[in-house]
Amino acid sequence: MGARHITANGLRFAYLEQGPEDGPLALCLHGFPDHAPTWRHLLPELAGAGYHAVAPWLRGYAPTEVPPDRATSPATLTADVNALHRALGGDGRAVLVGHDWGAVFAARAARAAPGRWGRVVTMAVPPELVFRHHLPDAAQAWRSWYMALAQLPGAERAFLRDDLALIETLWRDWSPGHEPDPEDLRRLKATLADPGVMRAALSYYRGYAAAAVTGGARRPVLPPPQPHLVLHGLQDGCIGAGFAAEAARLLPNPASRVEVLGDVGHFLHLEAPDVVARLVLDHLGTA
Repeated sequence: MGARHITANGLRFAYLEQGPEDGPLALCLHGFPDHAPTWRHLLPELAGAGYHAVAPWLRGYAPTEVPPDRATSPATLTADVNALHRALGGDGRAVLVGHDWGAVFAARAARAAPGRWGRVVTMAVPPELVFRHHLPDAAQAWRSWYMALAQLPGAERAFLRDDLALIETLWRDWSPGHEPDPEDLRRLKATLADPGVMRAALSYYRGYAAAAVTGGARRPVLPPPQPHLVLHGLQDGCIGAGFAAEAARLLPNPASRVEVLGDVGHFLHLEAPDVVARLVLDHLGTA
């Protein structure tokens, strides 16, 4: 799978794809610290079910363009998702699959443009409304240390130091029972070490915090109205599984559900690809 390129929301995006171009769009969105190639297990499953499965490198992640203005506000990132729908020829059958930050913006994009997206799958980050009902405890505050670091001047140097040792630490801490594939880490480090990329990636956290300070925190971000599958690993070292369990009573569509996978951490799509594919395809009605 070689990378292709397309312009959406004024930015040149690189993406991987499998499946028929005239099939319904299945847009797979990665998070941090991650990139498009780790969808390699799910893309062929979606393609085999008839979807045009696409995994872009998100804004600022090489080989997608690093925006000159480093605009990474939640509104911009949400607009990117819906612009990719247009650019890739999506219609109302399109579906969204998001992991980590990708989960946040998949849910926001589906709510912002419900006519574009038929179903939604999010992994490893529960709907944002959950955090208004289930306040972080001391354990979650400790897990989120990296978010505080991302706000500090010079954070890029800290994340890039010693061959991106912090990135490898996050992968191991967040998926404690999983030994990362060395090739996954090598390729990811190459992406994040590209000039300007680490700063762009960390600016997601800065943009999100700035939006909250300027009034976004007063406006609850509601879950999308579409049928919504929330997946979470019981051993997730980034966000505790209790947050996902709380989501079950907050999802508005009766066809939505939450699945917590035992013996799985944060990177569900790498740790249990067969289980994740089965659950995703079942949710999409293609299993």
